[in-house]
Amino acid sequence: MLKNSEVRPNLVLENFIGGKFVSCQQHIDSYDPSTGEVYCKVPDSGKEEVDAAVAAAKNAFPQWSACSPQQRADVLNKLADLIEADMEEFVQAESRDQGKTIIFARTVDIPRAAYNFRFFASSVLHHTTDCSLMDHMGCLNYTIRCPVGVAGLISPWNLPLYLLTWKIAPAIATGNTVVAKPSEMTSVTAWMMCKLMQRAGVPPGVVNIVFGTGLKAGDALVGHPDVPLISFTGSTKTAQRITERSAPFCKKLSLELGGKNPAIIFADADLDKCIETTVRSSFSNQGEICLCTSRIYVEKSIYVEFLERFVAATKKWKTGAPSDPSNNNGALISKEHLEKVRSFVAAAKSEGGVIHCGEGVDKLDLPERNKSGFFMPATVITGISDTSSIMQEEIFGPVTCISPFDTEDEAVSRGNGVRYGLAATVWSRDVGRVHRVAQRLQAGLVWTNCWLVRDLNLPFGGMKSSGVGREGGKDSYHFFTEVKSITIKH
Repeated sequence: MLKNSEVRPNLVLENFIGGKFVSCQQHIDSYDPSTGEVYCKVPDSGKEEVDAAVAAAKNAFPQWSACSPQQRADVLNKLADLIEADMEEFVQAESRDQGKTIIFARTVDIPRAAYNFRFFASSVLHHTTDCSLMDHMGCLNYTIRCPVGVAGLISPWNLPLYLLTWKIAPAIATGNTVVAKPSEMTSVTAWMMCKLMQRAGVPPGVVNIVFGTGLKAGDALVGHPDVPLISFTGSTKTAQRITERSAPFCKKLSLELGGKNPAIIFADADLDKCIETTVRSSFSNQGEICLCTSRIYVEKSIYVEFLERFVAATKKWKTGAPSDPSNNNGALISKEHLEKVRSFVAAAKSEGGVIHCGEGVDKLDLPERNKSGFFMPATVITGISDTSSIMQEEIFGPVTCISPFDTEDEAVSRGNGVRYGLAATVWSRDVGRVHRVAQRLQAGLVWTNCWLVRDLNLPFGGMKSSGVGREGGKDSYHFFTEVKSITIKH
């Protein structure tokens, strides 16, 4: 790997404040995960930059909130048009910036980013409010929903533009203005999107993006008295800090946090579909999706067959250069994160776990330019206790553990036996069973005989340490607005 002093990065990002790009005095190195080399320089913003962005957003709020829902929807649809027109440029940048495969960026990340704008442009036109009549009092009561003001949005590095637009779209559709802070490790596509704002008709100050770390830029945003609302996607530890910092201001919070998601596979499951889907749910995007499956519980009567077939299918899951369309996985986000994921596997091995494939077993054949990248093959582990750290903590990498169970009650109990409660999958042909188990699992989302099927109208969020609040469709509408009751005596 080249030393930072020897690298001349060809891309220097700037903050986007008040409709203009604004340079920053300090910068952070951002790496191409597939090569380990510096890719670009990202602003190392702090209180000064956040204050300027909040002031711009606050100044733009009265005019933007006064626009009709249709006017705002037209702007969102235009922004979606522009992202789709530059689809391949966004795809290439997202793949290089995050390490994901070009195919994943092309089929998931960037199309979904555009769709987020289209979805909320449409949904904001169709919400209704409540009305009641009190004849004996001669009063008519009704509710309206008002935008909150300046929304602080903090998005993660695993699905950079996808999750940033998931926040920006409903925030501005409902009449708020925003100050967003993407992850400092994956800021390029957010910066590219800023270039489209004026062409889309977004007034200056409606969308402001400040780049930097959570400790500086994020902390300044969360603690700002003129930001009444925070939407955050990231780690549970960071969410605790956000809760503490925002508490004196009674901010509205939506916290979408980590997961330790179980798959429960019963003996009557369609194993062909189950194995194909569970390999994908375990390892997609290098396992760097909060919804990925990291614990697989298999009914004992089919455990041996399942394990043999699952390991064979996993060995066909290719990891390599993100630009190669034949690869299923690219590189993990950073050297530090790769070492963290590897440490979980090493701990499992020291506890007597069996590594069937992946880390320490299979060697990756990488092109020369990718040999310093942060790659790890899909890894399957058995023989681990439910109390082990690898079965309790979020790994956020291409690692899954498989364990047998005897009864439905046991499977549910073990599935619920972690502090997280984001998602789960259940595989069975028994309709009664899938309803029973889905209702008993402590998870905000439960898929049966499928994975990652998302209707954006439905609530998204987790239980326990997986988060607070829900977003999506009606839930985002409610989160990004305040309800007001009005009584008219006639």
